[in-house]
Amino acid sequence: MAQDKIIGVDSTDVVKKLGCYFSCSVQMIAALERQIFDFLGYQWAPILANFLHIMAVILGIFGTIQYRSKYLIMYAVWLVLWVGWNAFIICFYLEVGHLSQDRDFIMTFNTSLHRSWWMENGPGCLVTPVMNSNLAPEDHHVITVTGCLLDYQYIEVVSSAMQIFLALFGFVYACYVSKVFMEEEDSFDFIGGFDSYGYQAPQKTSHLQLQPLYT
Repeated sequence: MAQDKIIGVDSTDVVKKLGCYFSCSVQMIAALERQIFDFLGYQWAPILANFLHIMAVILGIFGTIQYRSKYLIMYAVWLVLWVGWNAFIICFYLEVGHLSQDRDFIMTFNTSLHRSWWMENGPGCLVTPVMNSNLAPEDHHVITVTGCLLDYQYIEVVSSAMQIFLALFGFVYACYVSKVFMEEEDSFDFIGGFDSYGYQAPQKTSHLQLQPLYT
């Protein structure tokens, strides 16, 4: 009975676990894609955030493989922070409130004039250099970008919105799978060990004092 209890697997739990694998895999692909374009744009703050996100996704995958509910909880907590960061990115590019794209230090730590790789390489964009411009600082040049089918800020907004959607999807699966793991840990019985089926308490034997018999 105890062995059957341990080997039995709920097919619904297996589907949820596979869903967690799929969610983490898609997040990993999306994070690596975003990391590449942020590197091309020299956006150091997003690069750092993407690196932490990649590490958290690896932690979530490892927690799912190794049945570690604590790792999945840490992964889920990071996803909440990741949603907040991407919400800030959306507000930054849409210049919500007092946010402005002219503040280079927010994304590049004031080490570069680049804001987004898509600014010059968006779909349909035509880049024209402006020669002998007094507006360009030393070692930089001024360009004009025209003909873009979609402005770079909207590409960044769509990318962040996709990250938020994937994070919410992964958060739900991480919470469910970690809950399943914790329930299994609470109800786990060792095969042939101290469980309700295989363990029997040792019976106390009564010691009878022998008395001599006299005829």
